[in-house]
Amino acid sequence: MTFPRDNMMYRERHCPREEEKLHCLVPAPNGYVTPFPWPKSRDYVPYANAPYKALTIEKAIQNWIQYEGNVFRFPGGGTQFPQGADKYIDQLAKVIPITNGMVRTALDTGCWVASWGAYLWSRNVIAMSFAPRDSHEAQVQFALERGVPAVIGVLGTIKMPYPSRVFDMAHCSRCLIPWGANDGMYMKEVDRVLRPGGYWVLSGPPINWRNNYRAWQRPKKELEEEQKKIEEVAKLLCWEKKHEKGEIAIWQKRVNDEACRSRQHNSQANFCKAEEANDVWYKKMDACLTPYPDVSNPEEVAGGKLKPFPERLYAVPPRVASGSVPGVSVETYQEDNEKWKKHVGAYKKINRLIDSGRYRNILDMNAGLGGFAAALDSPKLWVMNVMPTIAEKDTLGVIFERGLIGIYHDWCEAFSTYPRTYDLIHAHGLFSLYKDKCNLEDILLEMDRILRPEGAVIFRDEVDVLIKVKKITAGMRWDTKMVDHEDGPLVPEKILVAVKRYWVVGANSTSVQ
Repeated sequence: MTFPRDNMMYRERHCPREEEKLHCLVPAPNGYVTPFPWPKSRDYVPYANAPYKALTIEKAIQNWIQYEGNVFRFPGGGTQFPQGADKYIDQLAKVIPITNGMVRTALDTGCWVASWGAYLWSRNVIAMSFAPRDSHEAQVQFALERGVPAVIGVLGTIKMPYPSRVFDMAHCSRCLIPWGANDGMYMKEVDRVLRPGGYWVLSGPPINWRNNYRAWQRPKKELEEEQKKIEEVAKLLCWEKKHEKGEIAIWQKRVNDEACRSRQHNSQANFCKAEEANDVWYKKMDACLTPYPDVSNPEEVAGGKLKPFPERLYAVPPRVASGSVPGVSVETYQEDNEKWKKHVGAYKKINRLIDSGRYRNILDMNAGLGGFAAALDSPKLWVMNVMPTIAEKDTLGVIFERGLIGIYHDWCEAFSTYPRTYDLIHAHGLFSLYKDKCNLEDILLEMDRILRPEGAVIFRDEVDVLIKVKKITAGMRWDTKMVDHEDGPLVPEKILVAVKRYWVVGANSTSVQ
């Protein structure tokens, strides 16, 4: 609360100084239980796991969340979809091709309890949802308890932690973001992460202001001006308005800039540097236009056309085919896929709960080309693929082009999530990567914070690194077991499997020495 309130800066990510970091384990609340398996978890969350009733009172008439005995129930409603998220998505599907696999990755800004993302799952669309921590306490925690991908985040002054041109669809349902403000900076940031040909959905104020200005308790002129600014920025961005009915408006980003290059130049628009499009970690957001990749004809999709999902999961991603990721060729990509099919096959023999429905939220801390997530692909689970900011190769754009989701992060800092939000964590080569970068103990304590009680961790690294990890985890209430590489004991890379013991508030405290 000590940070400026301008542009939501006070709700952005702010990390403590090194000397202020806490070195402790976080207990689960009393009565904590393993979440319900998907799909029941979409609709029901145990009250003890996130004991916050504020939303059930403040949003009682909007059908978001209801408190029933020892569980919360999520009816699928929302401020802009009182009839339920399914019917709302049906409305969008009349304009956006949601059912044919061409829309696979979605971004939900200001997601609330992420019902939109929860109901998209049955249509094979995976949404990255985010919302800030605010007066309603735990919206993102509720989303993750339900088994829906979500992170704590806000459109403020810093770029979103995603590469350029990766989402097939972006969405705002009464998300309270001032889209026309700051020279359209937030729309320009959405444009940066939206794939050519992708869709942007805006529902709620100021759409349909003529009929709703009284209910919204805002001046007619103010709402009219707000929509006018949004329309002007959309034209500058080369977005084509496809639909406006009731309180829903939908724009589509052009597949390339051939049709509007002259318009953008005539307006003397400020263009971002193309090489900075993926340089986002703690970088200030600019009110500049992210240039499209070059094309050779007016019909070509800038950056390359994607296959429908699930075909795109193993198809060669355009960024690999074009050679735009240094050190990654078609051959190395295909070899990586085969390697991870083999690794995941070995993991399933070690831990038979994988793909049983027991693990829903999975975190890959050093995702590479996304081979681990692709080999695990199942309607029972999803994987948050993390691209460490210090990684030698930035392959996060490739991961998205496979129809997977992910995020940039520096593991010397806390991850943007609540405690106990992941069922299974995978760490391949992570501690070798962060050797001499920050304390190994800090990373392990962060893993413990975000791992559920009785959740599992799979480490894959050099044996000397894993011995150090095993020594620290002995004081963290983790049970561990070292396993040989699937190719035999002579391979220096080993696997360390860990399970976090169940313990709650009131149990004896544990300090890490």
